Amino acid sequence: MTNQARIFDETVAGRRSLRAYLPQPVDAQTLETVFSVAQRAPSSCNTQPWLVHVVSGDSLNALREEMPTRFMAGDMSLDFPSSGMYEGVYKERQYGSAQALYDAVNITRQDKAARQQQFMRNFTFFDAPHAAFLFLPEPFGLREAVDLGMYAQTLMLAITAHGLGSCPQTSLSYQADFVREQLGIDASNKLVLGLSFGYPDPDAPINACVTNRAALSDAVIFHS
Repeated sequence: MTNQARIFDETVAGRRSLRAYLPQPVDAQTLETVFSVAQRAPSSCNTQPWLVHVVSGDSLNALREEMPTRFMAGDMSLDFPSSGMYEGVYKERQYGSAQALYDAVNITRQDKAARQQQFMRNFTFFDAPHAAFLFLPEPFGLREAVDLGMYAQTLMLAITAHGLGSCPQTSLSYQADFVREQLGIDASNKLVLGLSFGYPDPDAPINACVTNRAALSDAVIFHS
C-alpha cells in the first residue's frame, strides 16, 4: 500500500458524524482551503450544481436561537419530501445506528424525553461554531442531487483531513424557508441538507459513537 492510499483510507475511516464541538472557530484560511478542495468534486458535465452558504458567528447564533422553537411549533417547510420511514434491512440499519447513538450517552429506548432532547440538538448545530447549507438550484433534479451528494462527501473528507469534524443533517432542511429568509437566499435555491462542523469535543461521550456498516457482500457484487 502506498502512503497516499494509507492516508486516504485513514481519512475515510476517520470521518464520522460528530455531535459535540468546541466553541473555537476555524480560521478563515482553513475554511477557504477546505471548501476549495471540495470544489474538486465530480459532477455531470462539470455542471457543479450546488450552492453552499457557510454560516458562522452572529448569523449562526440567530438560527440557533430560532430553529428549535420553530420546529417544536410545527413550523416546517421542506423542499424535498422525506418521510423518514424505512423498511426491511434499511429499517434495521436505521434502528441499529440510532441505538448506538443513544447508548453512547446512556439514553434508554424508554426515555422518550431524553431522546427528544438529544434530537433537538440538531437545531442548535450541536454547539458547532460553523454550519454549511447545501442548496440545489432550480431546475435541477435527482441526477444533479447525486452530484451534490458527491460534493458533500468530498467536503466532509476535506474537513476530516484538516483535523476537523462534521455532521451531515437532513433535519436542517426541515426549515428551508426560514433558512433562506435569514440568509437572504432566493427561493429558486432548494435546501438539501445542512452540515455542522468545527473542532470536535474530544471529551464528549457521544463522539465515541461508531456505527456499523453492512458487509461488503451485502452491498457490492463483483462480476467477471
